[in-house]
Order: sequence, then structure tokens, then C-alpha cells
Amino acid sequence: MNNYLTKTGFLMLMIALLASCGTKKNADETEASNEEVPEEKLGSDADISEGQNVFFRNLKDGDTIASPFKVEMGVNGMEIEPAGELAKNKGHHHILINHPANEKGVVVATDSTHIHFGKGETETDLDLTPGDYMITLQFADGFHRSYGEKMSKSIHITVVEKEK
Repeated sequence: MNNYLTKTGFLMLMIALLASCGTKKNADETEASNEEVPEEKLGSDADISEGQNVFFRNLKDGDTIASPFKVEMGVNGMEIEPAGELAKNKGHHHILINHPANEKGVVVATDSTHIHFGKGETETDLDLTPGDYMITLQFADGFHRSYGEKMSKSIHITVVEKEK
């Protein structure tokens, strides 16, 4: 019992120390609120020109594919760069599984259905259980804030088991 209390006390002390010191986030964990960066730096939906968009290079709406499968992501009219910096017409990809596009300026969630590519990756392998899915490709700025629906692309796919 004393050993348990000693370990518990030590863990609580370490958590308190870490919380009081703060932590430095790496580029892929960077978060920002609209208060930290002026709204004018986000631009508006009107700033997204007709030629700017995201797309799936190797998948199309209605595909039936075996899992695991490769997803290749593309973008027109913007430059891909790692998360952590804020620059006009630059950002990185996110894949949202069974979620529509985020509204402009909303930070993309971080969980198992919101996959971040904050290092500037343009392809990944997904391993999904068999079923029907909506997959949304969402482009966001260096602080993971969505460029909105105009910089997203949703498709519906059916995932089947890989043949043995």
C-alpha cells in the first residue's frame, strides 16, 4: 500500500511540474485560436480562387477498394508546407473520415477520424474495416485551421476485405 501511495504521489508531482512549466509543441501539434492570429491573416472564402482546390490523385467517388489502401492527396493553387508557420496560400492536408468539411477558420480536430499530415505528407495508407465511408480531404493553414469547403473534397467509398 505504501509503495502504491509513493508511486501515485510521485506521478502527481510530475504532472503538476509539467503543467506548471508548460510544454513546447512540435509543428504537428501546433494549435492557434483566431485571437492569436488576426482574422485578416486567414483571408476570406473570396480569397480562394476558382483554380485552387484539393483532390484525391488515386481515388474517386464510388470506388470499391480493399483495405489497407493508399491515399494520394493533391492540391492546386496552394503550396504544401509543414504545420507551425502561418503563410498565405500555404498549408497541409487532413483526412476526415465520415465528417464533412470544416468551416473556414475552424481548427481540425485531432482524433482517429481526423488525420493530420502536418509534416507536409501527400500520401498515406489507410486501414479501414469493411463498410461504406465518406472521406474528406481538407486543406488547412499552418495552425490546422480549415481553409473551408472550397479547399476540401469529399468522396464516398466502399471498403471490402482484402482477398487472401
